[in-house]
Amino acid sequence: MERKSIDKEKLNEFLTATVGKENFSMDPVMLLTFATDASRFEKTPDVVVRPSSTEQISKIVRYCYENEIPVIPAGARTGCSGGIIAVYGGILLDLTGMNHVLELDVDNLQVCVEPGIVNDKLNEFLKPHGFLVPGPASSYAATIGGMVGNDSSGKEAVNYGTTGAYVLKMEVVLPDGRITTVGSNALKTASGLNLVGLFTGSEGVLGVFTKIWLRLIPLPETEGIAMALFDELENAGKAVINTFKAGIIPGCVEILDKSSIYAINQYKPEMQLPDVEAMLLYEVEGSSFEIEPKINRIAEICKDSGAIEVKKATEKAEIDRLWEARSLVGAASVRVREGYSRVYAGEDLAVPISKIPEMLTFLREASQRYDFPIVTFGHVGDGNLHPAITIRKEVAEDWPKLEALIEEINQKALELGGTVTGEHGIGIARARYMKREHGEVALDIMKAIKWALDPKNIMNPGKMALNEDPEVILNKIPVKTI
Repeated sequence: MERKSIDKEKLNEFLTATVGKENFSMDPVMLLTFATDASRFEKTPDVVVRPSSTEQISKIVRYCYENEIPVIPAGARTGCSGGIIAVYGGILLDLTGMNHVLELDVDNLQVCVEPGIVNDKLNEFLKPHGFLVPGPASSYAATIGGMVGNDSSGKEAVNYGTTGAYVLKMEVVLPDGRITTVGSNALKTASGLNLVGLFTGSEGVLGVFTKIWLRLIPLPETEGIAMALFDELENAGKAVINTFKAGIIPGCVEILDKSSIYAINQYKPEMQLPDVEAMLLYEVEGSSFEIEPKINRIAEICKDSGAIEVKKATEKAEIDRLWEARSLVGAASVRVREGYSRVYAGEDLAVPISKIPEMLTFLREASQRYDFPIVTFGHVGDGNLHPAITIRKEVAEDWPKLEALIEEINQKALELGGTVTGEHGIGIARARYMKREHGEVALDIMKAIKWALDPKNIMNPGKMALNEDPEVILNKIPVKTI
């Protein structure tokens, strides 16, 4: 798809009048810092703008619509799918400056925020009031707008659900600059089409979120952890299935395989995690009198499923130590083999819970076949696995092998009735699987919605296979090799 050239002098004048010179930049160095997210792709926008209000965003988007300039909404840029890559250049809207709590309504269990507020910062604000908004593992950096845009989640999704479960209402700037509000301040509504659900998970292709109303949940009174150790990978998967079959819904269930444990111990030796094939971390939340019986029951189930040992922790220091180990695994993946670095690709599959043992075995075998270390961890309680693939980025022949491995992993997830992304989104990275996963008719429906709202295709173009051939997009976007 060809794009009109941008009249940068005219754009400069417009942005100076709209947001002020100090709030946008066309400097190549500055643009380079906004050229990528955590994915393997990078491409610089033509300008980065930091707006401070809905009205400014509306004016900018209307100008872009009239002049057919791409607009890319962006938060902290921690995404893993290339969702904020400026495929055709254009204006990247840095929304991190719009980071305020606008209204707290405890009586009605909701809070209104701007899209740039970081999840942990919001929860710091809410903690004295006894509430929280659940977030992903990257909640220390992830913004609420990005979380809503990707319908993100993390280790607690098995109990709390995804971000979309907490979105009550939102203010959105549409691709032509119009401002609308969708949803309700009521905790439930059955009125009309579910437009909140439509915009949630839309990855910036339908509009720009400017205000978001979120449902609050009470902080848990206390928590405990059961750490189950297995000498057979398949038994760890079976233990998760048996836990749910016993009627127990833990706060979360996380898995670390042998490669993850090795990586963590190499990265931080003082962790001294046991050398086993797999480790499950069960979190149980609730009142103090509920915790111990639940942990004891989980321990019984794990032992019956083949666990060689189960350790229990209810003291905060030990709980924090175990969660620290889990949080380190992504960074630690580079320690599995000298000279190998992690690439975010094929890293977010999800399968039905009963298929977890088969998927875990497949990943282990694929790692051996390709001779690429794969560090597998993830939110096994809802079937969401994160295989961290590591390659030698400076070795040219590793890249086509990586693409073949990604294809095998994602295809296997689909064959098992799963999805290529449980929480990281489609973006550029997984666009080629949209038709395969959803079918041609469902994808046509998505394209029709995109076309109806954005006939000029200015809003985050090149993503999710909604307008362009994903293979063409992949071929025109440079890949980071460092």
